[in-house]
Amino acid sequence: MLTVDFSRFPLAPGDRVLDLGCGGGRHAFECYRRGADVVALDQNGDEIAEVQKWFAAMKEAGEAPAGASAVAMEGDALALPFEDETFDKIIISEVMEHIPDDKGVLAEMVRVLKPGGLLAVTVPRYLPEKICWALSDEYHEVEGGHIRIYRGDELLDKLREAGLNPYGTHHAHALHSPYWWIKCAVGVNNDKALPVKAYHQLLVWDIVGTPVISSITKAAEKALNPVLGKSFVAYATKPNKAGA
Repeated sequence: MLTVDFSRFPLAPGDRVLDLGCGGGRHAFECYRRGADVVALDQNGDEIAEVQKWFAAMKEAGEAPAGASAVAMEGDALALPFEDETFDKIIISEVMEHIPDDKGVLAEMVRVLKPGGLLAVTVPRYLPEKICWALSDEYHEVEGGHIRIYRGDELLDKLREAGLNPYGTHHAHALHSPYWWIKCAVGVNNDKALPVKAYHQLLVWDIVGTPVISSITKAAEKALNPVLGKSFVAYATKPNKAGA
């Protein structure tokens, strides 16, 4: 389930890509499939171990071009272990809402991004997230949970303050908003509740269902994204150096 739209965030074979706060690795895997040289970084060692296993499995299965490379590593988003201007592209998906010093993270990404490089950042959208917070404290008041809710214009302003030039936005995952509202209403960890189980099955059909079912759910989500999209996605570029 990809949040970044790669038609708006084009990759070329050989691009150096950082998936910052990669989690389970969904965007890192897609970048690897597209021929990029990928670094998947997260502070969770267990998830990094799993991502590295999947990179190895993809290579063995021939699911990535021969010239591509991929590595998973532990690291701190506020002190990235890379030289300045290392990466052509950076993805940070559903991460910034967890980090108190979001400006510090942006500064680090700008530091390691090459001039002319692209950044894709996704965060929970304001209204769907606000409803989740209103329905359940348990949803966000946990260790490592969400500490802020971004408005779209606020995030874009922070990108500009960091020295980036935003060039596009959209919303994604409209079908997931009602799912989380239901979970918040019945208990975030209550996966046995009938409404939760039923809606979860709909989401499974959307991802792995028959072509007919998937076409219906994807059309519905596309139509609803501008209204109910769970994620806000912004794209920005780092300006080229003066005189370059």
